[in-house]
Amino acid sequence: MSDLSSLAAGLTGSEILKIAGQIRELSAAGRDVCNLTVGDFSPKEFRIPPELERAIVDCLHAGETNYPPSDGTMELRRAVVRLYQEQFGLEYDVKSVLIAGGSRPIIFSAYAATVDEGDKVVYPIPSWNNNHYTYLMRGVPVEIAVGPETNFLPTAEMLRPHIGDARLIAICTPLNPTGTVMARDEVERIARLVVEENDRRRAAGKRALYLMWDQVYWMLTFGDSHHYPPPQLVPEVMPYTIFVDGISKAFAATGLRVGWTVAPPPIAAAMRDLIGHVGAWAPRPEQLATAHVLGQWDAVRVYHDQMIRELQLRLDLLHDGIEAMRKKDGLPVRAIPPQGAIYLSAQFDLMSRGLETNEEIRQFLLDRAGFAVVPFQAFGLKRDDGWFRLSAGAVSPKEIELGLSRVRKALLSVR
Repeated sequence: MSDLSSLAAGLTGSEILKIAGQIRELSAAGRDVCNLTVGDFSPKEFRIPPELERAIVDCLHAGETNYPPSDGTMELRRAVVRLYQEQFGLEYDVKSVLIAGGSRPIIFSAYAATVDEGDKVVYPIPSWNNNHYTYLMRGVPVEIAVGPETNFLPTAEMLRPHIGDARLIAICTPLNPTGTVMARDEVERIARLVVEENDRRRAAGKRALYLMWDQVYWMLTFGDSHHYPPPQLVPEVMPYTIFVDGISKAFAATGLRVGWTVAPPPIAAAMRDLIGHVGAWAPRPEQLATAHVLGQWDAVRVYHDQMIRELQLRLDLLHDGIEAMRKKDGLPVRAIPPQGAIYLSAQFDLMSRGLETNEEIRQFLLDRAGFAVVPFQAFGLKRDDGWFRLSAGAVSPKEIELGLSRVRKALLSVR
């Protein structure tokens, strides 16, 4: 009999962290590993904006080291209101904004503020951690398996049959783990679907259906891809939209822990109280520094010009290298062109070559090529079809080139 609570005993740990332990062992043994597993940035490759770094130091020197307000400093909350007005044309009251220690506490508290035991949560798979958060709330997962035919994103028609008695829809775009971006028309269709369902519920006196919109990667899009928040296209969905946002990915600032929501004020207030009981606040110096940087949008634009160029260089190297193996060598691999975030979706379809599962393929790539990737099973997908997440924030272009060369050699050896 376990001495743990049933909640703790039934919780599954991070699959990605397990893979990271393997990689550390190989690296310690002197193996060259192209590590494409971690959804993070190496400071050797991507620094935070210099304005942000200077502002944090200035705040520390000024003695801004005490507790922040439970809903965030007013400076940063107002800066987020201005950001959404200037970038999306959305008008929010500051009461809609809550600051937290990264986007994870925002996601957790959004779930906790809306989902009761037995409530249905609808989300696509693969996606990041929705399965775990649904479990923590004792909710009922309604998982919609998506694939390359829909850009690894759900459509309104895929969602429609499942929302009649759901409490929450959870969507991320640009998407972790696939790096794909939802098209404008689909965002609009999903927003209208949520509005229509809530109109029906309001007439029947039923609880609302909420849309958690995780857009923490929205500043990182490539080429013709563009991010659209649902209320920008369908203003009527604003009372039902809970945004997840922050600086961790947009500013390569994963360790600074500054995230926020923009949400209906009663939801934001409940999330504030939940976060307050676990102390998941963003540090005061980082909050004030972030407020300063969000007000320097010309500097942000200059920073992103370089950051996005370097990210796209790495993602293009991965995509083009994998596609060259398919086109020139006839190898059973393919990749989706980079669209957003820091990820590339790649398929290593090695089932016909003696490898039966994604885990066996992952281990083969790691052992034979020092090429570390994460299977979509780590993001809730059940089927074994050779799809993996490749994360480009912590590797150099040279490491990618060498890693792809080893992959090609390994795959050619098992033709």
